[in-house]
Amino acid sequence: MVGGYSTDEGKAMPKQKTHKGTKKRVKVTGTGKLMKKRAYGSHLLTKKSAGRKRKIRKAQTISANEQAKLRDLLGR
Repeated sequence: MVGGYSTDEGKAMPKQKTHKGTKKRVKVTGTGKLMKKRAYGSHLLTKKSAGRKRKIRKAQTISANEQAKLRDLLGR
């Protein structure tokens, strides 16, 4: 392998790399949907209501138009 290309054919495309930041933040479910952690749950929790904090704890499904972009980053 020379310069990211295989030497037998000389014109093979380089491999697609997984975006590590996306990999750490997004989980793929068994059905193929993408899930993410909700925002606003790390600090200043005393002013937030109990119901709001409960909703923040649960994971959120990523919308369909964002899923297409994230799948490219994940190499799926």
